[in-house]
Amino acid sequence: MSIPQTLLALTGRSHAPAKLGNATLVVIDAQEEYRSGVLQLPGLDPALEEIAKLLAAARAQGSAIVHVKHLGIAGGPLDPRSPRGQHLPEAAPLPGEIVVEKRMPNAFSGTDLHERLQALGHLDLIICGFMTHSSISTTVRATKDYGYRCTLVDSACATRDLPTLDGQVLNAADMHRAEMIALADNFAAVVSCANALL
Repeated sequence: MSIPQTLLALTGRSHAPAKLGNATLVVIDAQEEYRSGVLQLPGLDPALEEIAKLLAAARAQGSAIVHVKHLGIAGGPLDPRSPRGQHLPEAAPLPGEIVVEKRMPNAFSGTDLHERLQALGHLDLIICGFMTHSSISTTVRATKDYGYRCTLVDSACATRDLPTLDGQVLNAADMHRAEMIALADNFAAVVSCANALL
């Protein structure tokens, strides 16, 4: 039995991963909720180390950086008025870096993200952050609608355990892996780690 090809390969639309020097780094929802709130992610720490590595390299090269911050509901996950809604210190924006605030999983929905990216002038986006199956997935899929080329950093994303329809649990690692495979099929060039882009 032959190994299946991605839809990107079958349609001739696959692209090489971007390099930080000619792309915009987009960090999605690197917020305290995922460390200490009800949405704690088992893979947070190693993913956060990778995000910090990407940020350091992008800053050293003078690359464009956009931080996306989710505004949750008052009293709930990612409450913007509580510490849980704030940026994680390891991935917090520096003065002058762009911050786009969103209320939906898709970072383009109801925001000026597309306009901000257009102003930066890069067709290539490098995306990382949380959660793989939610804001990462919806945003990466939407990049195709806007004509961007997306590169996704596997080890710089994470998600959480999820309940299955039959009352079982799909663990975070398996959920993350399945989502990365799905995104690599038709929406992004996926690289294993930050070092692949440095």
